[in-house]
Amino acid sequence: MPRLTYTTARGTTTMPRTTRQRTTHPAAPPAMNQPVNHELRVEVTPPWPFRLPGGSADGLTRRKGASLQRLLHKNGAPVHVAVIQPARDRVIFGARAASEPDAMWGIRRLRFATGVDDDLRPFYDAFRDDPVIGKAVRAAPELRVRRAPLPWETLAAAITEQLIEFERAIAIQRRMIAKLGTRCAATGLRDAPPPAVVAGTAPARLAAMDLAPARALTLRRAAAEVASGRVDLLAADPLPGWRRLRAIPGIGPWTLEMLATYGQGRFDRIPAGDVGYLKLVGRVTTGNPRARADIPEVHEFFAPYGDWTALAGEYLRVAHGRGLLPVSPVRARRADRAPRRPGTRSSPPARRSAAA
Repeated sequence: MPRLTYTTARGTTTMPRTTRQRTTHPAAPPAMNQPVNHELRVEVTPPWPFRLPGGSADGLTRRKGASLQRLLHKNGAPVHVAVIQPARDRVIFGARAASEPDAMWGIRRLRFATGVDDDLRPFYDAFRDDPVIGKAVRAAPELRVRRAPLPWETLAAAITEQLIEFERAIAIQRRMIAKLGTRCAATGLRDAPPPAVVAGTAPARLAAMDLAPARALTLRRAAAEVASGRVDLLAADPLPGWRRLRAIPGIGPWTLEMLATYGQGRFDRIPAGDVGYLKLVGRVTTGNPRARADIPEVHEFFAPYGDWTALAGEYLRVAHGRGLLPVSPVRARRADRAPRRPGTRSSPPARRSAAA
């Protein structure tokens, strides 16, 4: 069975094998700015089929051999978290940090990001025979909504992705991480710049990273709200935070839906203004490959999925990518309704972009 390992400048440290949660006290690796006194290991049995995902596009979460690794910070203290999956029913998380609570915090954040604790049987039972996404649901029951460990990362990324192609947005995010984030010299892992750092960065410097000046201001204002505590992105009730963010010029429904779906784990939300969904829903509802839906039509399309809208959206992408969509899928689902006139709107080629 593979062991959970951390590669450092001095060699490779292997975490001890055990089926119990345990804490050890290894010597601090040279990469950390603060002493690493605790090494914690937790084994999880997923309640639903699970497959360890790959790394993230921004380079923050990395796949190293059999493990997925991430550098986080809790109140400025580094937390190195890793996860391996030695068997279908065994997922092992490990963390190294200055304190045991920090290590456990890091493990909780990576468990949230991977969705290992999500019990998706209710969704499977409800939609495995769905005429639109049913084939994809049966073919890939392990699919999860891919989240960021911390919602601030999703909010910052969504602001950079507004109205531009996904590849360009990723390039901007990588520049910001390299120039404003934190790097572990021993592992090469990086952490995203925290809200306080972004809030204190001059707009001109953000714009020099290819971020549009207006979005640089939006990002700094959002960062200031989060850094000050006026917006708590981890609050049990997200509505007050959403209202404050919505009042910032440049933050609209799409940005908040991205935050809710990919940063806060809300299954009942979907970024309906995403160009990918506008095109895909237009195609599958009309049969016209050049058709494009509008935002209300996207919401109407996903309404039957109720509290599972976000996961249904991921399955729609999978069904389209694997050729699992039926012919005239919406007619199959809504046979009692008259077919709609095929759309005529089209859009220029783009991998992914969206409105605010």
